[in-house]
Amino acid sequence: MRQKIRETVSDPETAAKLTPTDHPFGGRRPIIDTDYFETYNRDDVTLVDLRESPIEEVTPQGIRTTAGEVELDVLVLATGFDAVTGPFTRIDITGRGGLTLRDAWADGPSTYLGLAVAGFPNMFTITGPGATFGNLPVSIEHHVEWIATCIEDTLRRDLAVVKAGYEAQRRWADHVRAQAERIVAGPSGSWYDGANIPGKARRPLFFFGSFGLYRRTCEDVAANGYEGFDRHRTA
Repeated sequence: MRQKIRETVSDPETAAKLTPTDHPFGGRRPIIDTDYFETYNRDDVTLVDLRESPIEEVTPQGIRTTAGEVELDVLVLATGFDAVTGPFTRIDITGRGGLTLRDAWADGPSTYLGLAVAGFPNMFTITGPGATFGNLPVSIEHHVEWIATCIEDTLRRDLAVVKAGYEAQRRWADHVRAQAERIVAGPSGSWYDGANIPGKARRPLFFFGSFGLYRRTCEDVAANGYEGFDRHRTA
């Protein structure tokens, strides 16, 4: 990969800046491009490495870095995103004992199957942290069907409360971590483990085993009377 970049980009210094050095190939999403690297050979294109000269401020003319001002006609902001956990922690979700989900995940998110959180009864998470990684529409469909079946079975048994057990959640978190350590994307320092958000606790956000393995695990949990969940008639 590095050799191909050097072959494509004429200027050695620019090629070096475009060459990944802090993660293995595939550890972050590789650029699947049409003439992306060739673009840097154009006379009207300049690469500014913000790792060498960080942005100090946006000015009326463009951007000022520690190396000087760069004049721009258009500024496109691509600031990253708080993947997986952000949609949940931006809601003021409170569980048992007044514990907020934000505080529960302060040291890193933990769930059971990516579908429920200990201490938060009757709350399900669709594509939550610890759920399977891959084709998310397929995952979402599976999660919705599994959750709906769980609710139906609970009501059919005249029960009112479903809550994930702390021990089951701990075991699942260990399993998620073990799967992540097997692949290059797991410890790569990308949005896969929250590294793109300053201050966010680092923890694998996905179950990196196969979707088939994940689905069988969920099916086994249901077949065993929703093993790992506590279900009661009253809170």
